Amino acid sequence: MLSAFAQAFRTPDLRRKLLFTLGIMAIFRLGSVVPTPGVSYPNVQQCLDAAGSTNDLLGLVNLFSGGALLQLSIFALGIMPYITASIIVQLLRVVIPRFEALQKEGQAGQAKLTQYTRYLTIFLAILQSTTMITMARSGNLIPGCPVPLIPNDSVMTIILMIITMTAGTGFIMWLGELITERGVGNGMSLLIFTSIAAGFPSALWSVGGAANGIANVTIVVALLLVITLLVVFVEQSQRRVPVQYAKRMVGRRMYGGSSTYIPIKINMAGVIPVIFASSLLALPGLFAQFGDQTEGWVQWISLNLLSPSAPLYMVIYFFLVLFFAFFYTSITFNPDDVADNMKRYGGFIPGIRAGRPTAEYLQYVISRITTAGALYLALIAIFPVIVFAALNLPDTVGFALGGTSILIVVGVGLQTVKEIDSQLQQRHYEGFLR
Repeated sequence: MLSAFAQAFRTPDLRRKLLFTLGIMAIFRLGSVVPTPGVSYPNVQQCLDAAGSTNDLLGLVNLFSGGALLQLSIFALGIMPYITASIIVQLLRVVIPRFEALQKEGQAGQAKLTQYTRYLTIFLAILQSTTMITMARSGNLIPGCPVPLIPNDSVMTIILMIITMTAGTGFIMWLGELITERGVGNGMSLLIFTSIAAGFPSALWSVGGAANGIANVTIVVALLLVITLLVVFVEQSQRRVPVQYAKRMVGRRMYGGSSTYIPIKINMAGVIPVIFASSLLALPGLFAQFGDQTEGWVQWISLNLLSPSAPLYMVIYFFLVLFFAFFYTSITFNPDDVADNMKRYGGFIPGIRAGRPTAEYLQYVISRITTAGALYLALIAIFPVIVFAALNLPDTVGFALGGTSILIVVGVGLQTVKEIDSQLQQRHYEGFLR
């Protein structure tokens, strides 16, 4: 693999793409530490040192921004508005026929959906930046903060901060598209990969600095290696449903007669169910921060739904991941459409009649595979939380080194290595994967 990586840098075209991608990732990380105008950087650092636990949703957004959210930098919102907008546009395909029609129009329709996603990203960035600035002014962004994060909270300062954070989100979106067009791999995925990977060293350092540091670091590193191996194994696994195409005459030529297969991954939903479950479960804690902290319902939420290590939190989290895994898979894979397309082009599954029996068979296969994939996702998401709670590690370590982080980092890494491998193969070189 190292020799193939060196060969990739010896190829001029591929070397330019790799260096361009690394340069964009460096710019992204640089913007994550540049403070927004109006924010007192010394006060932010003092508050972070004295901070207690943070809200789960804020921790998730802070994870995807590479720690930029709690520092209120120009890239404070990170890639999260784009992720949310993309998910919303995908879900709207189910309820809005126009979106479904655009999806079937090919490249032109996909370009239109991408444009809608951009508009929705900017709109969500305005809402989220306003919310975060309001929480920073009230002291709810970083609990236990002894000094104000925004010393001058005049109207013009707040407007300037909202514009800056929104523009930062738009700039991140543009950087991701640049990587996709001129670099290597999917730009948005690589920016998420950069944000999450940037938090690994500090999280391991905090584990090592606590009590039983060496033993805890050894356990955490071993856990990460085991989870990584499991994620690689499952993400590479797939069920191949055989498909046979009948021979047919078109004019004087014979078409068809070939054999292929439908690759069905065990985890077709990816990391989306984990993100959905984390975001939904964090909303009660977010609402509780704006209520009276002495009221019973606020204290109950803080005790049971605010910390990932709470037993009730883990149980609800587990079943939410299962639910969203089935829900998202049902949206992204439609057996009826696949069966209709196969029938239109003369394809059939050996032993299964075309049409409705094929759709029912594919639904049966998808249900069984999704059950295994959903259980895999739920266990990956919940098991590190249990281990970290047993080691008395802070919740911030769970955000940085949890199952969501490992799933994203390993998944994006595999996708990028495969793309580099395919480009090496096109140039008649040996690739990464052998």
